[in-house]
Amino acid sequence: MFTRQKVLQKYFWVAFFLFPSLLGLTVFLITPMLASLVLTLYEWDPLIPTHFTFLGLDNYLYLIQDHDFWMALQHTLFFIAGYIPLVLVSGLGVALLMNQNLIGRTFFRGAFFMPVISAWVAVALMWTWIFNPKFGIANYLLGLIGITGPAWLFDPNWAMPAIILTSVWKDTGFIMVLFLASLQNIPQEYYEAAALDGAGSIAKFRYITLPLLSPTVFFTLVISLINSFQVFDQVWIMTEGGPAGSTSVLVELIVNNSFRYGRMGYAATLSWVLFLIVFAVTIFQTRMQKNWVTYE
Repeated sequence: MFTRQKVLQKYFWVAFFLFPSLLGLTVFLITPMLASLVLTLYEWDPLIPTHFTFLGLDNYLYLIQDHDFWMALQHTLFFIAGYIPLVLVSGLGVALLMNQNLIGRTFFRGAFFMPVISAWVAVALMWTWIFNPKFGIANYLLGLIGITGPAWLFDPNWAMPAIILTSVWKDTGFIMVLFLASLQNIPQEYYEAAALDGAGSIAKFRYITLPLLSPTVFFTLVISLINSFQVFDQVWIMTEGGPAGSTSVLVELIVNNSFRYGRMGYAATLSWVLFLIVFAVTIFQTRMQKNWVTYE
């Protein structure tokens, strides 16, 4: 009886101290998520907050036939296909460079990380000016080597590549920090033993550095993919989904349907479909990691 009383007392105090956090989690996260799931079955205009129209699964059926959704998904996947390889390779390359004994190494590490802590509004506006076809520095530099630069953000064929380059520039420093921390945790004895066996720099990188970095590669790949599916800020500021809808992405489509067209039910449906896509991709990556991730 005494032991049971102590156990109950223990759980009481655990619940007492967890209650404020659980209350906030329930009110501000779980409840809105469940409400948005229910909202997918309705049509609701926030300008008429008391009027709900039950649609059943019509929102999901409409989504399957919605050309705008499939185009936005295609553009999102195009962004991911360009962004992920570039940001991982550039982040790893900068990390390898910043891991060397260079003069001013601390300064350069901070300089590469500065874009990460900069607001997307400022970064996007700066790169909008850089990609200006008449006055931007991008076309000016291309002109110095005899290349006529494209219209960038005004050209449907170049607008998304411009957004990808902007995103890679901003996020390279974050990926660099993750890789740099992993590089500094690799024991130097491995490289010394490989050098005694006559291994060169390329062999050391291939057989020591890359395998030991694979957990970090997996982590960066997962978080980069999740963030890429939610790309929005740079698109909204630099192109607003244009020109001619060539940079429309899923989150931009959700924002337009909810706040511009007043279709909250359909916007909630898009949000849950995006969640399911991200969840499925993450689960697939987690299942596949055992085939290529090496844990020391």
